[in-house]
Amino acid sequence: MRGSATDPTSTPGSRRTRRTAGAVASAALLLPLLGAAPAQSSAGPAPGGLQRAFAAAAARYHVPQSVLLAVSYLQSRWDTHAGAPSVTGGYGPMHLTDARTALAATEHFADGTEDPRGDDARTALHPHADVPADSALPARLTTLPKAAELTGIPAAKLRTDPVANVAGGAALLAAAQKELGEPLGSDPAGWYGAVARFSGADDRATAAAYANDVYDVLRTGEQRTTDDGQRVVLAARPHLSANTAQLRRAGLRTVSDDGTECPASVSCEWIPAPYAEFGDNDYGNHDLGDRPASQSIKYIVIHDTEGTWDGVLNLVQDPTYVSWNYTIRSTDGLIAQHVKAKDVAWHAGNWYINAKSVGIEHEGFLASPDAWYTEAMYRSSARLVKYLAKKYGVPLDRQHILGHDNVPGPTTSTVPGMHTDPGPYWDWRHYFELLGHPFKRTAGKKGGLVTIRPDYASNQPEYTGCTTRGEPCAAHGSGEVRLYSDHDENSALIKDIGLGTTPTTGVNDLSSRVSTGQQYAVADRWCDWTAIWYLGQKAWFRNPKGRPTAVNASGLVITPKDGLTSIPVYGRAYPEKAAYPAGVPAQTVAPLPYTIAAGQKYVVGDEVPGEYYYAVTFTTDSHKVVVGQDLYYEIQYGHRVAFVRAADVGVEPSAAG
Repeated sequence: MRGSATDPTSTPGSRRTRRTAGAVASAALLLPLLGAAPAQSSAGPAPGGLQRAFAAAAARYHVPQSVLLAVSYLQSRWDTHAGAPSVTGGYGPMHLTDARTALAATEHFADGTEDPRGDDARTALHPHADVPADSALPARLTTLPKAAELTGIPAAKLRTDPVANVAGGAALLAAAQKELGEPLGSDPAGWYGAVARFSGADDRATAAAYANDVYDVLRTGEQRTTDDGQRVVLAARPHLSANTAQLRRAGLRTVSDDGTECPASVSCEWIPAPYAEFGDNDYGNHDLGDRPASQSIKYIVIHDTEGTWDGVLNLVQDPTYVSWNYTIRSTDGLIAQHVKAKDVAWHAGNWYINAKSVGIEHEGFLASPDAWYTEAMYRSSARLVKYLAKKYGVPLDRQHILGHDNVPGPTTSTVPGMHTDPGPYWDWRHYFELLGHPFKRTAGKKGGLVTIRPDYASNQPEYTGCTTRGEPCAAHGSGEVRLYSDHDENSALIKDIGLGTTPTTGVNDLSSRVSTGQQYAVADRWCDWTAIWYLGQKAWFRNPKGRPTAVNASGLVITPKDGLTSIPVYGRAYPEKAAYPAGVPAQTVAPLPYTIAAGQKYVVGDEVPGEYYYAVTFTTDSHKVVVGQDLYYEIQYGHRVAFVRAADVGVEPSAAG
């Protein structure tokens, strides 16, 4: 829900909501624990100092090294993040949480202009967020002070020293094991209850889902080079079992899911967004529907919250606010469902997309590059998306799994105010690997398309605007690649005429960026540079053979029909006027300020009929789904998707190469 695309003075990570914004206490849960260090891999450098730190901590606190490694992997993938806190105030490889310290100087909220409903038939909503005052933090957000007490290591050192941080996690896990009356020892099967308890979750289902993920990591094994260049290895133990009966003694509450729509492999809680009437013919904060019986669900939209868990949940339960379908907690991956999939949440800023999508919020902040997401949240989100995609037939690609920053403005006037989350620091490459659909080369050297696929860790384009002072953002891995007007990094950045501003390197400026997984038609190549068709222009990006930022692909593309010099581009696929029945006002079908010239090509995401969901009253008796005869193609036009009329274009396969 956030991020102004065009205002260089706006506070980073702007949130478009219904009330006034302020800072919320954020923090993270720890997940202490341990693991085994196996044979070194031939890929990458040999295991080094961090691996030895896991071994030493495991020996000192009498916990299995394999469990310690597996818990740390689920928290941070063993990265140190140079001592920066996560989105919930967690530090280091063990994600020890110290929320109050982490948030002491953060600013995450700002006013915004996007209408989250995005329906011309109703008065625009421009809600703002009322953030509740700081209050006592839950235990899951204060594990670092406890680790300091157990180890005698100063809190400042636990935050910044990876070796100390690992020791703190081991001490926390050992303390949990003792509290459960279980023996310390080297058998990882006997640590299930401690792992669950140290997830920080306060309910049994979430703790179990977290512990199950840790044991999945133990069974499959992992190895990777961390963000500070260290090789860490965890050997697979495919036949490892766990004493799940220990969970009964962990003292955790039982939560009813109340019919939530989630896979069995995640923890899901029903925290409903209210459907209530108030004021003068006003109501909120979503619309009742009959999906997918009356209209298909074609999109899943990924958001970040720009707020912390408790504050965001307070907001979605306010009928005068807006809504989304799910929120996912960073510390342990707990999922809260707010709106049933059959109903239409107000989240994307484009009524056509809202009516055909499910919106998922992730606890996080767009403009905080080092406020990293936990592996627990990525995995929980991926499981939910796989479940929804299978249930509703949503393709697992970047033209159907959209970021909020990929949703088009429905009309020309709305383009500048559309949101920019989850932003350049969301790891789409890793996310799609977890979805089981990694981005691969699908064509040879002369393939007519490219799939954007930089190496996340080493791809570090410069961004500005992560603070109100406007200095450069901290160097950080990114899934986005910058676009230029020529094959020269000194040439001008690509301009988005819909924004009407000079393009910048601002973290919220989408003018000249492409994102991992997006596909574009190749317009030209020159040495280490590739040009694509983007926003009606030839846009260049560096794509060196030794370190490619894109791979060749094939697929379907549209191009203007013969005889047409250019064609219009639309922000929504609405029906023609003749399709509207009596009593339903015909919606304007107006193009955006963009065109596609003859000879340009854009990748096809889907063919769809014009469709509009009329729902402007609290009672549902007047609600109607209007479907027209006109067909549209969804295309990857710029950073955002867009639509063109099928009558205006021809469709052809790109060269396979």
